[in-house]
Amino acid sequence: MAGARDLPRTVMSQPLEGIAIVGPGRAGQALGTLLAAAGFPIRYVAARRPAAARAAVRFIGAGRPVPIDSPELAEARIILITTSDAAIEPVARALAALRRSWRGRIVLHTCGSLPGSGPGSPLARLERLGASTGSFHPFQTVPNAAAGVVSLVGSYWGIDGRPAAVKVARRWAKALGGVAFAVKPGRKTLYHVSAFLVSPTLVTLLEQSERLLKLAGVPRKVARPMLARFVAETVKSVAEMGPRRALTGPAARGDWETLRRHLEALRRHAPEVIPVYVALARAMVRLTGKNPPRGLL
Repeated sequence: MAGARDLPRTVMSQPLEGIAIVGPGRAGQALGTLLAAAGFPIRYVAARRPAAARAAVRFIGAGRPVPIDSPELAEARIILITTSDAAIEPVARALAALRRSWRGRIVLHTCGSLPGSGPGSPLARLERLGASTGSFHPFQTVPNAAAGVVSLVGSYWGIDGRPAAVKVARRWAKALGGVAFAVKPGRKTLYHVSAFLVSPTLVTLLEQSERLLKLAGVPRKVARPMLARFVAETVKSVAEMGPRRALTGPAARGDWETLRRHLEALRRHAPEVIPVYVALARAMVRLTGKNPPRGLL
């Protein structure tokens, strides 16, 4: 599997100044590890709890732990904010108080639903002080830092912001073997909803599917790998053929009697699943263009 060891260290010849990572959670630690492995100098790692900053430095293998309000952060040429979405604006406010002018500095956040610059950006205060701001969001799941070190290599990165910030973000994406693409700042929430629909939603659907399999007598040790393979083949088909051609099952065939049996079984054994089932079935028939009997869905 890909990881930090697979990244070519080709960027050290470029004149790069230090990077500060603020809020080193799962994504921050993974990104810090990968950027350091690719040759980008991680100078500071800041967290609200000193122990968290020290632990992140150990994981990343680079940088110096500092408080999240440390004046030293203003010395970094590039600041990468990897906090929770709600914490980005307070962090930006704290950073703005560290120096009067942020000209020549670059500040990026990793939020997928908020713009990196302009109206509505949580970095607006820093932008007004002269910073080049932007966002660098991985279209990838990071359940923990170690998994992120693997999954973020070769990933796709949604980018928006001011030219200097976008340039840095694109350079990072390329160094991590990934693909950078532009997202309209005013449409970031739609972009993020698209990720929500295919990752946490999929996890939730898999949990419900596993629960139904348990009710049907299928043991978990069979259900989980079976579902994993089933979904992997489905995703492969979508990538190769597109959603319409990849869609299978009774809704795609117009097998309305099977859908009736599904709904009856759910009424008896798992009625809480019915709203999800009906909503998805309706989306399926819209995709296929078929017309189910009135009242079925």
